[in-house]
Amino acid sequence: MIARVWRGNTPVEKAREYRDVLERTGLEEFRRTPGNRGALVLEREDRGAAEFLVISFWEDFEAIRRFAGPAFTRAVYYPEDDRFLLGKEPEVVHYEVAAGAAPIAVGPERAAQFA
Repeated sequence: MIARVWRGNTPVEKAREYRDVLERTGLEEFRRTPGNRGALVLEREDRGAAEFLVISFWEDFEAIRRFAGPAFTRAVYYPEDDRFLLGKEPEVVHYEVAAGAAPIAVGPERAAQFA
């Protein structure tokens, strides 16, 4: 399994709305892409910005190419991102998943999305 890691920053006051944008764009596209095995969105505040770390899990690099296209190390952005992001990292990082534990728990307000 491969983990694909992207990070982005928004102003703190736009974080909640951007979280919803991530749900409607990237996370929804992950769910529709064959070979996706799930994703996590991590969020924290740091120095006046909200940092988002998105870790998506994929069967193999071919599955990632189905999502990202042939230049699969490039970050995927959506038109809405321009209203929120403070900058755009051009590339993502991929890792081989070497170990792990499941299941991953989420708060009750988000649990329904995974049902």
